[in-house]
Amino acid sequence: MEVIEEAIMLDIIPDTERMTALVGKSLYEIWNKLCALIDEKYDMDRLWAKGGRAWTYEYKYRRGGKTLCALYARENCVGFLVILGKNERLKFEKERDNYSKEVQRIYDETQTYHDGKWIMFEPNDTSMFDDFIRLLSLKRKPNRKKEDQ
Repeated sequence: MEVIEEAIMLDIIPDTERMTALVGKSLYEIWNKLCALIDEKYDMDRLWAKGGRAWTYEYKYRRGGKTLCALYARENCVGFLVILGKNERLKFEKERDNYSKEVQRIYDETQTYHDGKWIMFEPNDTSMFDDFIRLLSLKRKPNRKKEDQ
């Protein structure tokens, strides 16, 4: 049975001007720094889509039909979503002391569903970026080597 992608693809990808108007200059800088960090570690397909009810835009990192993470944008807010399945949650629990108190708190407050924990962060600085990369490595080892850049 074929899986139908629910995301509604965008006709027009938002440019710098549109994103800055939506989230603000400082948050757009955070967005760009996070994208650059993910791009530095991972060679992934990147897909723009509508953000559903809660968000204006979704920017998803995928490879081989599996989503690594997604960034979201709406007025004066950016989001970073990572979904941890059962095995990834077990890995996190073993290593939780290696994460900041803020990441631990957000993890603990996130509801667990049958398909995993959908952890949404709303970064307004770069302080959790190391933790974000650590969370992504629970899902998939970085696949970009230094010489690829």
